[in-house]
Amino acid sequence: MNTAGHSEATARRGLELTPFRGLRYDPDRVGSLAAVTSPPYDVVVRPDGLHHLQSADPHNIVRLILPQAGTPDARNEQAADTLRRWLAEGVLAADPQPALYVYEQRDGDGMLQRGVIGALRVSAPDEGVVLPHEDVMPPVVADRAALMRATRANLEPLLLTYHGDGTAAEVVERTVVRPPLLATTTEDGFHHRLWSVTDPADLSGIQSDLAQHQALIADGHHRWATYLRLRAEHPSPSPWDHGLVLLVDTARYPLRVRAIHRLLHGVPVGTALAALTGLFRVRRLDVPLPKAQEVLADAACAGNAFLLAGDGAFHLVDRPDPALLDRTIPADRPAAWRSLDATVLHATLLEHVWHIPEDSPAHIAYIHDTAATVAKAEQDGSTAVLLHPVREDVVRELARQGVKMPRKSTSFGPKPASGLVLRALEL
Repeated sequence: MNTAGHSEATARRGLELTPFRGLRYDPDRVGSLAAVTSPPYDVVVRPDGLHHLQSADPHNIVRLILPQAGTPDARNEQAADTLRRWLAEGVLAADPQPALYVYEQRDGDGMLQRGVIGALRVSAPDEGVVLPHEDVMPPVVADRAALMRATRANLEPLLLTYHGDGTAAEVVERTVVRPPLLATTTEDGFHHRLWSVTDPADLSGIQSDLAQHQALIADGHHRWATYLRLRAEHPSPSPWDHGLVLLVDTARYPLRVRAIHRLLHGVPVGTALAALTGLFRVRRLDVPLPKAQEVLADAACAGNAFLLAGDGAFHLVDRPDPALLDRTIPADRPAAWRSLDATVLHATLLEHVWHIPEDSPAHIAYIHDTAATVAKAEQDGSTAVLLHPVREDVVRELARQGVKMPRKSTSFGPKPASGLVLRALEL
């Protein structure tokens, strides 16, 4: 493990963002731009959600990012065939010249996020340029790599953040006063707009500014690991030296940080609670979900705390036995890592108390939506484990130390919609 840490001042190279010829839907060939978009592939986790997207438009991007043929090879070939067909039919078309793209998301609650989409030079972790903060699951990386090999495309941007407030941010603000390339509102209420930046002075300003910075992976660890794998497979220079990203300057546009919850398949709440006797304090809360979340937030300020649900009530689980933590949590990590709720959940509860493998879909699911997690647990007679989100500054500091959090510890957002701009490696 690398504990020496990284800083923007000592990174050998900064962010290198390259213009590309974006692939975009022709609005005249699809029902609507909103109908062909999708959340990122790993957020579309429920079969009903997948079916809904497939039904929205025959050209929905989900047919590329989550193909549904029988075997993995058949699925990937199906996606490649679909992409080739859409290109031949003009459903997707390449922009005439390479560009960086300014992307804006806005909702009705005052959330405004703007960033720059481009092809980022893929850098090894020891360069300290792109900082991961979570571990990845090798089967998922292998799955994404096979899809990208087959399609020879980056089908959706991953989300990176940096802290700059410099020239790149100024170019973004100047760009958004112009008419956009596209504007659409998706069914979640988010308004999306996209602009191209092709002026050489603006491109140079963005690139020079970003070259001074490092970035944190906010969403897309598996896709970044996939970029690294594919770059290693192809001698440089090659199109695989770069990968599609959205870079958001959180000095201007702070992201929302939410927790990712766990669903323990086949584990009734009573069974999960019984195993905690003498190890954690447990209190039953007969209150609605918003109030239960407030109680969890208060408890999380004082130490590790979780909510268990699935039996019609909420159960606050907090005040773990210090001796239990000493026995179960690795001592060779920073104190900030050892005290994370996700660390206690994975190292103590899942592994030693409940004996549930964290990487088995048959035993555990990772769900972003709180209400959906609770509803699914109640429907199945399973246990929902709800977490309180980690602050972004904690995530960034651990990443700079080279310390990774347990997988699926955070959910940064809003996430970029998939389907607004793609990158074909052959262009």
